[in-house]
Amino acid sequence: MHRNGINTFPENGNGLARNNGNGPRRTTAHDTRKTNGIASHDQSDILVRETADAPVSTDSRTQEFIAMGDDHVPGAIDTPLREDAFALTDAQKITVIESHFTEIMRTLGLDLRDDSLRGTPHRVAKMFVREIFSGLDPANKPSATVFDNAFKYGEMLIEKNVSLHTTCEHHFLPIVGRAHVAYISSGTVIGLSKINRIVDYFARRPQVQERLTVQIAEELARVLHTEDVAVIIDAKHFCVAARGIQDTHSSTVTAEYRGRFAEAPTRKELLSLLNLSATA
Repeated sequence: MHRNGINTFPENGNGLARNNGNGPRRTTAHDTRKTNGIASHDQSDILVRETADAPVSTDSRTQEFIAMGDDHVPGAIDTPLREDAFALTDAQKITVIESHFTEIMRTLGLDLRDDSLRGTPHRVAKMFVREIFSGLDPANKPSATVFDNAFKYGEMLIEKNVSLHTTCEHHFLPIVGRAHVAYISSGTVIGLSKINRIVDYFARRPQVQERLTVQIAEELARVLHTEDVAVIIDAKHFCVAARGIQDTHSSTVTAEYRGRFAEAPTRKELLSLLNLSATA
């Protein structure tokens, strides 16, 4: 499938790509859990050794990244995962990440014997796996409860100013902002809190804002069986604010309009209700 000139892979409903037989494979939770069912400690050891034994490289690949600088190449709409993404349990992942983060801190010259620093590697590892990146695991996907549209409400419904906290996949720094989500019912409605949970689920993974916007829209369209959905995200990127140009005032706005929201009158009404410019 092509979207905006980007090759994409059909989704399995989790924002994770499945292979269509043409091109690189992207992994789904179903695929990996079925084929990798049992995770052994040997796998964990291999992952540790793979990174720990890797020499500092100055090969062409490293030079490519150096030359790239802040010019990031866009990827597919679906979250890219390794074939063995679910080979390890959460506990094993925490152990591996803790080991690697310990080495990062030691390399920076920090003394982990200090009371304040001693538990940091474990805290960071647990935060990665069980909190800010928990949306990588489809097992954590919220169940979306829908109901018949008993009131026959036929206008748009907007959930505005939904809190958004995600992580830039280029620098692993926070992206913080808000999302506005709207839909027009085709016969079913969704519990309001489920909209917030859908946003939160797709935000809890390394992201780019454009992909996040589309993933939320696609999930809402899938759950509600309607193409009449719109998602607008306005967020501050700390990879811009805290490093590089260090611009603390700018924010990034992305929007996905589908179905009737792609039509100018409906889009204008939405933006008016959100107190946003009709030219946005």
